[in-house]
Amino acid sequence: MQFCDLLRMTVLLAAGAATALAAVTVITADRDADTMTLIVAAVWWPASVAIGFHLGRPARAAEAMRPALAGARTTPTLPADNPGRVALARLWPLAAFAVIAGALGFVFPGVAAVGTGFALAAALALRAREGAVAAIEERDGVRFYVEPGSALQPVSLVRTPGLKKDRAPAGHPPPPPPASA
Repeated sequence: MQFCDLLRMTVLLAAGAATALAAVTVITADRDADTMTLIVAAVWWPASVAIGFHLGRPARAAEAMRPALAGARTTPTLPADNPGRVALARLWPLAAFAVIAGALGFVFPGVAAVGTGFALAAALALRAREGAVAAIEERDGVRFYVEPGSALQPVSLVRTPGLKKDRAPAGHPPPPPPASA
């Protein structure tokens, strides 16, 4: 599975979890006339959005990706792993968090409210990482793939040759077009 795809799936899963947990929060708080939960959500959700935007700045995203990309093992062949299996092995904790917080949210609406904030912050903090990795892949003409492993261990990557684009380096004129017959 390409690393960019895993990062994109992580952001989408976290955003989906935030949406589902927010819905559970609003439905159960309205059902129980729980204004305290709604007040906590009204304060915590914007705070978590601000935290997520702060943690997800592009410069910080590039810095966060540096150790994983630098530690990538180089190979001339593509990994032969099932992308669905790799995604499931890496993302199950996030899905389990959403399911457990959602289930508890029907009994304790505050759990879903707090979980929504954490999922929002996670989605926003991770949103720029895919772009940082894609920029490095394009610049270096490589692709990064995720090696199968546990979600409880750091991600390990494989670097494979990619397709370099025909473009001139900065400050140089573009190459002439091929001669026609």
